Amino acid sequence: MRTIDVNEAIDQSPFGRFQWMVVALCGALLVVDGYDVFVAGTVLPTLIAEWGLTKPQAGALQAWALFGMMFGALTLGPLADRIGRKKGVAISFVLFTSATVATGFANTPEPFKVMRFIAGLGCGGLMPNAVALMNEYAPKRLRSTMVAIMFSGYSIGGMLAAGIGIGVIPSFGWQPMFFLAAAPLMLLPLVLWKLPESLGFLISQGRQDEAKRIFARINPGTALGADDRLVFTETKTAKASIAELFRHGRSLRTAMLWVSFFCCLLLVYLLSSWLPKVLQEAGYAERASLLSLFSLNFGGMAGAILGGRMGDRFGLPKVVVGFFVAAALSIALIGANPAPVLLFALVFMAGATTIGTQILLYASVAQLYNMSVRSTGLGWASGVGRVGAIVGPTFGGVLSARELPLGQNFLIFAIPAVVSAVAMGVYALSNARTAKAVQLASA
Repeated sequence: MRTIDVNEAIDQSPFGRFQWMVVALCGALLVVDGYDVFVAGTVLPTLIAEWGLTKPQAGALQAWALFGMMFGALTLGPLADRIGRKKGVAISFVLFTSATVATGFANTPEPFKVMRFIAGLGCGGLMPNAVALMNEYAPKRLRSTMVAIMFSGYSIGGMLAAGIGIGVIPSFGWQPMFFLAAAPLMLLPLVLWKLPESLGFLISQGRQDEAKRIFARINPGTALGADDRLVFTETKTAKASIAELFRHGRSLRTAMLWVSFFCCLLLVYLLSSWLPKVLQEAGYAERASLLSLFSLNFGGMAGAILGGRMGDRFGLPKVVVGFFVAAALSIALIGANPAPVLLFALVFMAGATTIGTQILLYASVAQLYNMSVRSTGLGWASGVGRVGAIVGPTFGGVLSARELPLGQNFLIFAIPAVVSAVAMGVYALSNARTAKAVQLASA
């Protein structure tokens, strides 16, 4: 009889075909998630004109999906620690795709708000569960990179929303942008068939036979006998509760991550909701303003992958601090009303260091907490971030209504990036002190 530590085995094994399948499936789900989130920004100028909305009303309209995301992150994240990651992912996916399709039938702001709230519930639940699942199946040496590659699907979804919007909205209106979300529902049978359950969850539930079948796909060269036992070292103690997130010397780091999540998601949703409208009012053509949203998400994808790779090499906290500093600079410079080529370059950098950094923050949370509270940690960090996401579009609407000069708007937009850089600097110092204390204790 052997006892095999799943954590150690995955860390020592090559990243094989099975893990790439997990990356591909979760990445595909996040493409749909990203499309759902960013589609609202593409249709916002049309909704303002069609429904006669004021800018603060338009900002509040955007916030309903973000309210849903906050509640989804706080409920569906912890729920998955009890029912399993796979069920959590499937429930979230069905919620946001079906509600997004229904949004296209809204003919007044009221049903639009309700459907966006329900869609937000699903979006908020999907992210923490997908990150937790990918974090578990990736070896430690590649964990940040693989989470970032998977999460780049979110940015691809945003690019699809912007690209499709350029061709669809002027000719067919805003409704088809939501009807298109019906097509990804065809992914559901594939997800239910192929997406694996969390190994740690299966082991904690005593489902050894199922865990062994999955483990054999990760390590096909390892023959498991009937008496062999798989163990997941992180499943031993902690209960999935918010109090656990502040134990074991994690209080300061948890607080700093929450501050960073709040400010980062405020920036992501502020830019994705209002960038096209603000640029149109500054004199850029409608096509150019929508292309800026494409550039923002393209930058997000590039920044996530580059940042993940750098994080595995140099440490995530240092990379995140550097990215937030770059975000503050690029956002402030957009307000200088540059020529289109320079504008797109700055928007690309802003996307790389806001959307991309959001993904690195998810990876940071996943690495801070052990498996038994990982979805809870991700759910609460994401939920706090969603408060910032709600504030972002609403604040953008109020700020836009004041009709400040373009430069002042973007200087104000840059402030959350500065706050995030400081918070993650504190997190990095606390992380280094904790790692040093662990080394001294084990010496």
